[in-house]
Amino acid sequence: MTSLNGHSLTPARILVVDDEPFNLEILSENLVDAGYEVVTAEDGKAGWDILLHDSQGFDAILLDRMMPRMNGMEMLAHVRQHPDFQHIPVVMQTAVGAAESVREGLAAGAYYYLIKPFQRDMLLSIVAAAVGFHRERRSLERQLTDQAGTFRLLVNGEFRFRTLNEARQLTLLLSQACPEPQRVALGLSELLINAVEHGNLGISYQEKTQLVQQGRWQDEVERRLQDMPYQSRYVRVSFQSEEDGVSVVIEDEGQGFDPQPFLNFSPDRAFDPHGRGISMARMLSFDDVEYLGTGNKVRARVRRR
Repeated sequence: MTSLNGHSLTPARILVVDDEPFNLEILSENLVDAGYEVVTAEDGKAGWDILLHDSQGFDAILLDRMMPRMNGMEMLAHVRQHPDFQHIPVVMQTAVGAAESVREGLAAGAYYYLIKPFQRDMLLSIVAAAVGFHRERRSLERQLTDQAGTFRLLVNGEFRFRTLNEARQLTLLLSQACPEPQRVALGLSELLINAVEHGNLGISYQEKTQLVQQGRWQDEVERRLQDMPYQSRYVRVSFQSEEDGVSVVIEDEGQGFDPQPFLNFSPDRAFDPHGRGISMARMLSFDDVEYLGTGNKVRARVRRR
């Protein structure tokens, strides 16, 4: 069976943790109907026990904040501190307008949010984004392990590419030439994909929100890659290895944008199904991310430790 995100032949597994039986039932019904395998827990303590004794693994955790015995923030802290679970994306359920709660959750490592009461389309788009992020990370890690070695010898290089598939190939190549390839890979992938979709193809933030919610994002990317003037645009990448680390410069042929709102993950965008790439690359993958000129050129650095 093909999963919703296209990364695996097995259905994505979701752990849903909520102390309200009605919420558990509705969330489970919607997720199962969409093709997910769902495991439920009635509070954080039960959810944590399931994680500790589960042998199959989860692709995402859908977590209520206010619960008895162990609340959502307490369970999130356990998840982020455990080496086997720390990379599982957590979708926090929260009330409309709870900006301070979102800031607290972001600081604790929850990057996906669902407004209560939820709408089915938003539930599915947010969960799909979290699952896609997790499976992409795991896929990159497996491929980096399989292909490790030769590219560590790369000192400098110039590259150009057009498509998302080429972005993925270049991610695998350049990550292996960096210190801590598995840490770098996902952030590098995000920056390269941004250069294609938002840079060369001119897909705005608002357009992507609609396309993702409608399930048409991939189709629109492929359509624009075939149309003028987009089909003649390239992303150019330069790689430089130095004694204290590596530097990757990515430049697209788009009009540029103001990167400042995206360097830090804002609570204002916490409920959108995308928009985390730049801030997560900066927090998780690189030691420094700097946008140059009009915003169509970015330099990312990784230090040797």
